[in-house]
Amino acid sequence: MLERRSSHEDLVDHLVRSTALRRGEAARVVLDVLAYFGETTEEFVRRRHRELQSGGAVNSEIFERIAAELPHRAVAPPELSLRQLRRIVYG
Repeated sequence: MLERRSSHEDLVDHLVRSTALRRGEAARVVLDVLAYFGETTEEFVRRRHRELQSGGAVNSEIFERIAAELPHRAVAPPELSLRQLRRIVYG
């Protein structure tokens, strides 16, 4: 009977071979990276708003920074206006 492997086992194998990570650590890294890049635009905007706000930034700075960060995501979303960013956070 063939052993069932997750779709990311090849990546885990690669990390184990190419780094000092043990298999469990490599699997956690892969899951963390997938979760990070699996974030929707709305989830990213809300999370970054919370992070920057907790760091003491004000909304005018926060929304400018988020707008600058969005095009650099793995799958860049369409360009959003500052108003659209505010609506994602505040509804």
